[in-house]
Amino acid sequence: MKKQKKYFIKKTDRVKKTRTSLAAKIAIGLAILLLFFAGFMLHRPAGTVTENFRYGVAFSRIFSEQMGLDWRENYLAVLTDLQPEFLRLPVYWQDIEKTKGAFEFTDYDWMVNEAEKSGIKLVLVVGRKTPRWPECNLPDWAKQIPEEEQKMRVLNQLEKIVTRYKDQKNLYAWQVENEPFLQFGDCKLMGADFLDEEIALVRKLDQNRHPIMVTDSGELSLWVQAAKRADIFGTTMYRIVHSPRFGYIEYPLPPRFFWLKANLVHLLYPDRPMIVSELQTEPWGPRLIYDISIEEQMKTMTFEHFKSNIEYAKAVGFPDIYLWGAEWWYWMKQNQDRPEYWNEAQKIFKH
Repeated sequence: MKKQKKYFIKKTDRVKKTRTSLAAKIAIGLAILLLFFAGFMLHRPAGTVTENFRYGVAFSRIFSEQMGLDWRENYLAVLTDLQPEFLRLPVYWQDIEKTKGAFEFTDYDWMVNEAEKSGIKLVLVVGRKTPRWPECNLPDWAKQIPEEEQKMRVLNQLEKIVTRYKDQKNLYAWQVENEPFLQFGDCKLMGADFLDEEIALVRKLDQNRHPIMVTDSGELSLWVQAAKRADIFGTTMYRIVHSPRFGYIEYPLPPRFFWLKANLVHLLYPDRPMIVSELQTEPWGPRLIYDISIEEQMKTMTFEHFKSNIEYAKAVGFPDIYLWGAEWWYWMKQNQDRPEYWNEAQKIFKH
């Protein structure tokens, strides 16, 4: 018994030493990585920095309507009055397939063709998780079917959209899903394997080889999973947000925070283009914009916030900057007699 006890003591000591050694190696490795990253913190990412910015904007038919606007009038004002170089346009599944198997593209045909008339390049956002709350913008019938069948239906509507618009002269890129690795909104993530299936389908259908954009959170993700799958990687950029748990939060992140993550991606994918796909230029409050007061909206988006956020994005240095909030600027101009946001955006796009 004494020999057996001695054996167990020796064995336990060896296990402890092994664990201690492993922990030390992990700690050293993490320290090296932190030092390595800290060195990159001082350097802008090579190959992405510019002083000659190109500007785009997003437009949501559904959100414009929710703001109480005539969405067609709002859309035409974006095209003809603002004249952005790029327009990021979600093609909402709930709009085009209200009834299972019956597709209706009238509204989107009109929007796509009007953008072409104005000479504006389109980024069409496709998939199940698309911009604007609740993120998963599904038709009611699709919410009732099992997950695997839902995935099949997503691929089906993706095929319809790509086949319809792949030869559009002003089509610039496809964005497949919106922040597919970020758990946000009333929306279950569908996983990397399914995203790969969606991207493969778009590539197969579009012989014109329009670039595929994949996006991720600027503040909450490392970008690698999204960037590895993208021809163009797009980051969001938010400065003041509202959390149900913590209230209003202002991210204390300098521009070099984004340089750090860009350099991390470029270590693995040296030639990956990066853009700001969604820059906060509208309020983020405790409820949706149309349900909060102007006073509440101003907590996150005064006119000074608006201008400051644009300067922040320019300091990061990614060549393309897509502003987020054109529906709100128009609402402020039309309904609140506050045209300064719209007028400033007009200057930026016509610089």
